[in-house]
Order: sequence, then C-alpha cells, then structure tokens
Amino acid sequence: MVLTTTKSVGVTDNFCQCEAPLVILTIQTRDIYAKPKLRSESREGEMGRERLMPCVLFLMSLSLQASVRAHSTSSPLLQKAQDSEERAGARTLKQEQDQEHAHEIHCSRERSRAAWKIIEEYLIPFVDREKYQIPRKCKLHPDNDLFRDQEQHKVHVDINEWRCGYCKKSFRAEKYLDQHFDNRHYNLLNVSHSKCLADLCGALHCDLVMESRSGKSKCNPAAAARNRHLCESLADSCFPVNQGPSANRLHELFLRQFCDAHTCSGGRKPFSRGGMRQTSVFYLAISILTMMLLPIFYAIVYLYQREMRKGTQELKRITRQGRKTKPS
Repeated sequence: MVLTTTKSVGVTDNFCQCEAPLVILTIQTRDIYAKPKLRSESREGEMGRERLMPCVLFLMSLSLQASVRAHSTSSPLLQKAQDSEERAGARTLKQEQDQEHAHEIHCSRERSRAAWKIIEEYLIPFVDREKYQIPRKCKLHPDNDLFRDQEQHKVHVDINEWRCGYCKKSFRAEKYLDQHFDNRHYNLLNVSHSKCLADLCGALHCDLVMESRSGKSKCNPAAAARNRHLCESLADSCFPVNQGPSANRLHELFLRQFCDAHTCSGGRKPFSRGGMRQTSVFYLAISILTMMLLPIFYAIVYLYQREMRKGTQELKRITRQGRKTKPS
C-alpha cells in the first residue's frame, strides 16, 4: 500500500501526468479494499467449514444408528428364517432316517406271505377243529407276523385291481401295492414286537407254494436237519404235549404235516394230512363236474326215450299194415 503519489491532485498543467497517478491510486485503493475482503471470505469459509463439520458428524452418527437399528430389526427375521430352515432340515433328515430304517428291515414280504398262506391252509383248519388257542409266544401266532396288519388291509377288487385299505389307492398288481406299503405305510409296521415270519419258511416248506420257486435242487442233509430241528421246536412251543389232549393231537399232526418231510430219503411229502384248500378244491371240482354231466345225462335219457317211442310207433304201424294185407 503506497500513498506517495498524492501529488497528482495539485498538478493541473498536464493531463497525462496526473491521469496515471490517479489510475495507480485507484488500483492501489482497490487492492487495499480487496485484500481485506478476501481475508474475510476465507475466514467465513473456514467458519462455514467449522460449522459444517458437526453437521456432517451428526449425519454420519444418524446413518450409523439407522444401520444398527435395521440390523437389529432384521436379525429376528433372519433368526426365524434360519430356525425354519433348521427345522425343515431336521424333518428331512428324520424322513431320510425313517426311510433308511424301513429299508433296514431285513424281512421278505413275499416269503412271509407264503408262510402265512401255508399256516392258514394246512394248520389253522385243524386248530379250529380242536378249538385250540395258539399261545402268544408261539411264532406261528398271527400277531407275530410283521406284515399281518398290512396284509389284512389289502382289498382284491378284481384280477387287475388291488386297493390299499389305508388310503384307498388302487394298483394294477399286488407287487405295486407291496411297494406302496413299503414307501407310504412302513410306519405301521410293529417292528418292536412282531417277528419275521419268513424266518420259518425252512420249517414250513415255503418254496413249494411260492410261484417263483426254482426247479428241484439237490437235497442238503445239513439244511434238512436244521429245518427239522426248527420244525420240532415250533411243535413244542406252539402245541405243548402237557397242555391237554387237543394240544397233544395237534403236536402229533404238526410233526406229520411239516416235520417228517425234512429228510433227504424222499420217503414222505409235506402236507400229508391235507388242508383247507385241497378239500375245498376237491368239492368244487366235484360240483362243477356234476353240473356239467347232469344235463348231458338228461339229454341222453330224453333222446333214448324219444327213439324208443318212435320205434314202438313204427312197429305198431307195420303190424297194422300186415294185418290188413292178409287174405280173408
């Protein structure tokens, strides 16, 4: 800031000489006033920035609190979702474990069905005739059959239709219904108390009644002796000889019906005392044969009598004609 050029106020002879100092003075006075203005603006900027910093910090704190609140409000929903996923996973795991447990049941449904078929046809008729109650500890008791309840819930509607007694679903063949029981109703199996009836097939000759049995194989003496021992143990546990006359007779029948055939000599055949099926089939065959032969018999008798009547009438006619032709 230089103010020594103030002499231009008193100089009037030369316009140019006084004009330049005036310009310089003007510029210098403008500089004098401009510099404080710039300082004031910089101070105002610094003060504005100082006032703005708390606002920025306040806004940052608000955003941080909002994010914390959002996380705190969303965490219960996230926890619920995680809990539901864990429960769904637990249910899926339980179902898989149940299915694995169902497949862990090593018991043939087909052979169990064959064993019960033999019991029902070749033993139960004699037991009912004696009015004997098979004890619960006997392995031949119906309650000891693992698949008995499911087998009783089979409805054979037609030759090509089987129906589930639990859910009323229909199937074309019995094997598909068996698969349905294994997949959908395996939880109804009484695994804890029931036993596998197929384990008794060796004593009951299941291979003789199964449709898928193979051809006659060579007899194994060890297997025959083992099956005979199992058969005799069944007779002792199911029909104790000290339980009365009925149990004694059934014990003897069981030995003759099932146990005597377990030998490689080939002297005896199983089911030698017959059964319910053989009796019913025999009477059914006799009835059908009688119904077929009776109409034929009556037709033959009718034709014979008609021919006899025709022959008699023809003989009478010939006799009359012979009498008329005789000369008087």
